[in-house]
Amino acid sequence: MGSRRNAGERAARGVQLLAPGHPVAAGGGVTLHGITRRGSLSPAQLWRIPMIDFGLSEEQKMLRYNIREFAENEIAPIAQELDENEEFSIELTKKMADLGLFGIFVPEEYGGPGMNYLSYCIVVEELARIDGSQAATVAAGNSLGIGPIYYYGNEKQRQEWIPRLCRGEMLASFGLTEPEAGSDAGSSRTAARLENGEWIINGSKIFITNSTSPLAGICTVQAVTGTRKDGKKEISCILVPNGTPGFTAKKMTKKMMWRSSDTGELYFDDCRVPEENLLGKRGEGFHQMLQTLDNGRLAIAAMGLGGAQGAYELALKYARERKQFGVAVSTFQAIAFMLADMATEIEAARNLLYKACVLRDSGLPFSTEAAMAKLYCSEVMGRVVDRGVQIHGGYGLMKEYNIERFFRDYKLLTIGEGTSEVQRIVISRHIGCYDV
Repeated sequence: MGSRRNAGERAARGVQLLAPGHPVAAGGGVTLHGITRRGSLSPAQLWRIPMIDFGLSEEQKMLRYNIREFAENEIAPIAQELDENEEFSIELTKKMADLGLFGIFVPEEYGGPGMNYLSYCIVVEELARIDGSQAATVAAGNSLGIGPIYYYGNEKQRQEWIPRLCRGEMLASFGLTEPEAGSDAGSSRTAARLENGEWIINGSKIFITNSTSPLAGICTVQAVTGTRKDGKKEISCILVPNGTPGFTAKKMTKKMMWRSSDTGELYFDDCRVPEENLLGKRGEGFHQMLQTLDNGRLAIAAMGLGGAQGAYELALKYARERKQFGVAVSTFQAIAFMLADMATEIEAARNLLYKACVLRDSGLPFSTEAAMAKLYCSEVMGRVVDRGVQIHGGYGLMKEYNIERFFRDYKLLTIGEGTSEVQRIVISRHIGCYDV
C-alpha cells in the first residue's frame, strides 16, 4: 500500500505548473476562464487564475491542474450524453478511481494517498466545474461512503472495506434519508433488533447516492436499535453489504439533476447481518451522522464552488463571442456587471470554503464554517447559473448548451446534506441567537 502514488502523481498527464516552461511563463497560449489568450499574462491578469492563490502547496497546484485536465478531456466530451441518457458510467468511475480520487484523505496503509481535506475539496471543485454528476459520485463516495467506515470502523472493518473502496472495486453509500425522515433525521423508522448474534433490519431509505449500480458494494445504514434511558430513540449505524438477502436496491430515474449519478431507494425486509457489522458503539449513530454531514458539507460546498466557476466561464465565453448591435454583448454594461458580480461572489465563496477546510485540517472546530460554506457556495452557484442562463438568452434554455445542465444541477446543492434552511439554523445556533 505504501508505494501507492498520490492523486497528483497518478493524475499527471504532462500539464505544467506555473514555473519555467509553463505556457504563462513561456509566453505561449493559456486558457483563462475558458478563453485562450496568447502571450504572457500581466500581473493584473494573473490574480484571476484561481489555482495560484490561497497559499496552496505545489502538490495541490499540480493536483488542481491535473484533475482539471482529466475533467476536460475525459468527462466533458461525454457529460451531455450521459446526462441525457441518465447513464451512470462505470468506465468513468473506474478511471477516477485509477487517479486515486476515492479515499483521498485515507492514509497509505489503507490504500489511500493520505492527502488533506483541502486537497479533496479541490478535486471535487474541479470535477464540478465540468459535471455535477461525476463530482457527486466522488463526493458521496468519499464523504458519505468511505468516511464513516474509516472514522468510526474498527480495524477489521477498515481492513476489509477501505482498500477495496480506495481502488474503486466498489462504492459505499450512506443510508440516512427516509421517505418520512429528511431534515428530521431523528425520525428514522428503519429499525434493527439484535437476535442470536445478528442484526435484523427492516425499513427503507430514499435518495441514496452510489447505492444501486453494479459497483455498489456496501451501505452504512442508520437504524433505530432501541430506546435510550431518556425515552428517545437509540440510533446506531450498521454495515450492510449490497446483495445481502433481504436488502433490495432500486434505481431512481427521471431526476431533474445529477442524472448520470447513481441514486437509489433501499428496502430492508428481515435483512440479517452479523452483530460485528455494528459501526462504532451501539447508540452512537446520531453523533456519527452529524459528523459525517459536517464533512460532507465541505464537499457539497466544493460542488457549488466548482459549478459556479464552470457556469461563470461558460457565460463569459459566450458573452465575448455573442454579437448584438455589432459588438460583443460582454461590452454592454448590464452584462459586464453581471459577470463582475459572478466573479466576485465566486472568489468570496472560494475563500470561505478553503478557510473551513484549513480549520478542519488543523484539527480546529469547523462546524460553523462548514455550514456557512455549504450555504454560501450552493446559493452562489444558484445566482451564477441564473445569470448565466440570462446571458445566454434563449440558447440558455436549450440542452445543447451546457449552461442548461448547470442550471438544473445546482438545485440539489441547496437541499442535499442539509437544506439551506437547516444550515441557517446551525449557524444561528452557533453564533448564539438562542442563548438568551
